[in-house]
Amino acid sequence: MDTIILSGIRALGCHGVLPEEQTRPQPFEVDVELSVDLAPAGRSDVLSDTIDYDGLAARVVSIVEAGGLSLLEALATRIAAACRTDPRVGAVVVTVKKLRPPVPVYVDHVAVRIER
Repeated sequence: MDTIILSGIRALGCHGVLPEEQTRPQPFEVDVELSVDLAPAGRSDVLSDTIDYDGLAARVVSIVEAGGLSLLEALATRIAAACRTDPRVGAVVVTVKKLRPPVPVYVDHVAVRIER
């Protein structure tokens, strides 16, 4: 199986356990890895023979921007489900990073990584 990688998709969203996280947009970064057979697209050089990563990136952004989730795990799961709607996707790895988490110590980010 081959891999399509979308790395560093950034969007603002209102996700978190704390009340202020549900109303104040925060920056998130998402990485997506799709397991797909890329041989047909390699032979044909036709977009319809592969995953349109422009459309996929737009879906990821819309999911982040929709807000309303408490956990990064739930956000990553929702993104993974959107990625799996194309039957050509055999598996997906999603990493969601909260770039400014409300924790009392300095951290670069917090993240979850799921595989489906």
